[in-house]
Amino acid sequence: MTAGMTRGTPTARTATVKRAATGSLIGLALGDALGFPTEFDDVPSILAKCGPWRGMELPRPAFVTDDTQMTLALARGVRTAMDRGPLTPERLTRPVRDEFVAWYHSPENNRAPGRTCLVACGKLDSGRPWQEASQIASKGCGANMRVAPLGLVPRLDAEQRAGAAQLQAALTHGHPTALAASDLTARAVYLLSQGADPAGLVGRLLAYAHENRSRYHAKWLGDLWTYAHDATPQTFIERGWDECVAALTTLESALRTADPEADPCLLTGDGWIAEEALATGLLCFLLFPEEPLTALRRAACTKGDSDSIACLAGAFAGAHLGAGAWPGEWADRIEYGSELLTLGALWDA
Repeated sequence: MTAGMTRGTPTARTATVKRAATGSLIGLALGDALGFPTEFDDVPSILAKCGPWRGMELPRPAFVTDDTQMTLALARGVRTAMDRGPLTPERLTRPVRDEFVAWYHSPENNRAPGRTCLVACGKLDSGRPWQEASQIASKGCGANMRVAPLGLVPRLDAEQRAGAAQLQAALTHGHPTALAASDLTARAVYLLSQGADPAGLVGRLLAYAHENRSRYHAKWLGDLWTYAHDATPQTFIERGWDECVAALTTLESALRTADPEADPCLLTGDGWIAEEALATGLLCFLLFPEEPLTALRRAACTKGDSDSIACLAGAFAGAHLGAGAWPGEWADRIEYGSELLTLGALWDA
C-alpha cells in the first residue's frame, strides 16, 4: 500500500474501488497499535508521554494487542468456513473455535488479553459444547472489537451476517449485550463499506436495533439463552438490544455537543464493556469522518480502553474511506500486515 492512494468520489466508493476490506483491517490494526501504549492511562498521563494528541505517532515497532490477534483468528475461521460453502452455523463454529483455541495456546498471546476470552477459550479447548464455555455474564468489549471481518466478507445476507456476528461473540461472551453490540458493529462496518453516509449512521443503527429487538437467532445460538436467568429467548436478547439502544441514544446526543478536544469517554463511556466500546469508537470516527488519522489519535488519547476504542474507530474509518485512508509509512510496518493485506485483498476482489 502506498501513501496518498487516490480515493474514489462518494458516488464511486464501492467496496471494490476503495478496497474497504483492506482499509478496515489495516485501520483496526493501526488503531490497536496506537492505543496499545495508552491503555490504562488517563489523558493527562497520555499527553505527558506522547505530547499533543493530534500529533501522536505510531509506535516503533508497531505491535498490536489481542484485539487484532483475535480479529485475525475470526477472519481465518470465517475464510475456512466459506471455503466449504455458504456460511452456516455448522460450518462456522468449528473453524472459529479452533482458531480461538490456537490463539489461546499461542506464545504470541502475551498482550494483556481479557480474562473472559482466556477463561472461555480454555473451556472451548475441552471439547464441551460451546454454550457451556461461553461466559454468560460477560459483556466485555472483547466480542465486538474482533467482529469487523463479518461486516467485510462478501456474499452474506443480513441473516447470515447477524447470526454469525452473534455466534462468534457468544463463543466467549454470552451476555446478550455482547451479542447485540457485535451485531451492530458488524452492521456499521458493512454499511460504511457499502458507501453509507456517516451522518446518518447512528439513525440507521438505531432503526436496526429496534427492528431486531426481539429476534433470537436460535439457528445460530442454540440454547444459549437457557444459561441465563431469562424466562424466554426473546426476553434474553431484548436485554442486550435495550442496553445498546441506550448507548446509541447517548451517542446521538453526544454528537450534538461534543468538544473534539475533550476525552470522548466522558460522553459515551470508557469502552471496557461492549455497548460503550461501540458508542465511543463510533464517536471518535464520527467526530472526524474524513480525517482518519485524527479519529485514531482521538480514540487512542482516552482514559478508557484506548486500544479497543481506537481499533473500532479504525475499522469504521477504513470501511468508510478504504485503503487510501492510511499513510503507507504506517501501513507498511504494522504487525501482521502481510496477513491483513492478504485477507483484505481476498474480500475486496
